[in-house]
Amino acid sequence: MSIRVFALVRRAWRPALIGAAAIALFAGLAPWRTAVGASFLAPPSRLPAAAYDVPAGDVAVLSGGCFWGMQGVFQHVKGVRQVLSGYAGGKAGTASYELVSTGTTGHAESIKISFDPAQISYAQILRIYFSVATDPTQVGGQFPDQGTQYRGELWYQNDAQKLVAERYIAQLTAAKAFHRPITTRVDAFAGFYPAEAYHQDYLVHHPGAPYIATYDMPKVDALKKYFPTDWRGAPVLALASR
Repeated sequence: MSIRVFALVRRAWRPALIGAAAIALFAGLAPWRTAVGASFLAPPSRLPAAAYDVPAGDVAVLSGGCFWGMQGVFQHVKGVRQVLSGYAGGKAGTASYELVSTGTTGHAESIKISFDPAQISYAQILRIYFSVATDPTQVGGQFPDQGTQYRGELWYQNDAQKLVAERYIAQLTAAKAFHRPITTRVDAFAGFYPAEAYHQDYLVHHPGAPYIATYDMPKVDALKKYFPTDWRGAPVLALASR
């Protein structure tokens, strides 16, 4: 079985097992919290807006677990023009799903967000990222996906983005927004490579897939619940022709 087929099959059957165990173990927790892992301790409503919020360009590159869910969340954010799933952190020659899935390329599954700064700021994008799109305290991946290719990382495009990211993480740390240290890295942008076409808009086209339904749709639901002024009902598609 090829790495690609194995990885896709793994994402189809692992949630049925892990999701059932998680539901049994964490019965009584909010559904979105159970879905993305018990280590996600702070509900989105508790995360403050960034105190330092300055113009910081119109593109954000973020890593934080499976790009299906990351893309699916930000496709519903008002002011976002496009979200692409892809790879960041490694070389162009290894930017393929088969290789990145081995965890040996330096790449992380990532998204590239193009947005309108007049409607949403880079700081607000990070607020949504930390609130509903990822668990910023998890080490070694994002539950249930393990490996460096699922790490949390913010790839700053300019000095303003670097300052916004670092100061927001410091603000959340000082506010004790999470019960464990934030481990999300902040590093200089070193290139983004779009993922294969079949990965684009995956959540939109497969909302009932076991992995998506268990781990990603609750994030979209949390976005709608906790960020109603940023919510857009119709997702902006990466591949509009599909």
